[in-house]
This record gives sequence, C-alpha cells and structure tokens, in this order.
Amino acid sequence: MTRRFEGKELVIATHNNGKLVEIQALLAPFGVSLTSAADYNLDEPEETENTFIGNARIKAHYAAKATGLPALADDSGIQIDGLDGAPGVYTADWAETPNGRDFKMAMEKTWAKLEEANAPYPRTARFCCTLVLAWPDGHDEVFPGVMEGEVVWPMRGDQGHGYDPIFQPAGYDITFGEMDPEIKNRISHRADAFGKLVQGCFA
Repeated sequence: MTRRFEGKELVIATHNNGKLVEIQALLAPFGVSLTSAADYNLDEPEETENTFIGNARIKAHYAAKATGLPALADDSGIQIDGLDGAPGVYTADWAETPNGRDFKMAMEKTWAKLEEANAPYPRTARFCCTLVLAWPDGHDEVFPGVMEGEVVWPMRGDQGHGYDPIFQPAGYDITFGEMDPEIKNRISHRADAFGKLVQGCFA
C-alpha cells in the first residue's frame, strides 16, 4: 500500500526548468502548489549512485530534509543499446562543458560513438525515468517509467530538451524534438512514471 500525498505544497527537486515545466503540466489537475529546489536556493546534491533510483533518492531526500516538505525527484536518461546502455545515468554528464550543459554537443558525441561502434540499425534506445516522492520523515515511494524508441540522425525539432531531437519514440515517425509537448507529455517515460505516481499517491 503506497502512502498518499496529503499536503498542499510539493518541492520538485530539480534546477532544470524544462523538467519543472513538464512536471507542472502533469500535476496541474491536483491543485498542488509546486516549488523547485532552485526556489529554496538548495545546492544540487552529489549524485553518487549508478542507478536512476539511487540518484533520484539522493535528490528527493536531500530536498525533503532541507525544506521540511515532501519532495519529488526525477532521475532520467537515455539508454542506447548500441552503446551497451550508455549514457544511462550519465546522460546529463555527457553534456557537461566548462560553460554549462551543451546537449547539441552531447548528441553529436553520441552519434559519433554509434558510428564508431558500427551499431546496427535501427539504433534502439529507451528513455528511462524514475520518480521518488520522499517525505521529511524519511519515507519514500518509487515509480519507474520507460519509453522505447530509437536514436536517429540528423537532429530534428526544437521542442523539448536534452536528447529529444534525436529520439524517435516507438510507433511515431517524428522525434520528441518535433512533437507537440502536450502529446509528448501523454506518452513519455516521465508520463509513464507519473501515471504510476498519480495512481499510487494522488488518485
């Protein structure tokens, strides 16, 4: 039996505005007041785990403890079969530069590695998302989500964020980068995880 969310305010443990906007859209029907880790000037805790669930737990518990409010964290990334599941939990790290994250560079690097590996087509991949809802008393609930698809080239579209312009979800002939955000929010890995979160804690 999962613990229900009974509060009025929820901290989203992220400094990523694109992610925050997606989460706001997904939780809009429940009338919860959302703030972000950035609103509280929280540092980003070091993500020392090598799994999505491990890193999501670090972020959620850190924010819940620091604010005294329930906190929701998401750890997500893309796993590419032709690269043995990389970049996976290191998806954002592949975009790191001295001047911040550069996902265009990360996507170019990803495709170059696939070419180097002579990876077969279709270059299957999946976006994974793990949500952890943590309370200040240390309790948490975990909800994983997945969207299968493939990596395509060249980059297409300027919607979304991160690796969206090179990810074509299964059953579609457009990338997440070309997709109307409303449609993406209905079918994405995050939507899959959110459906489970809503069922478990909000419905």
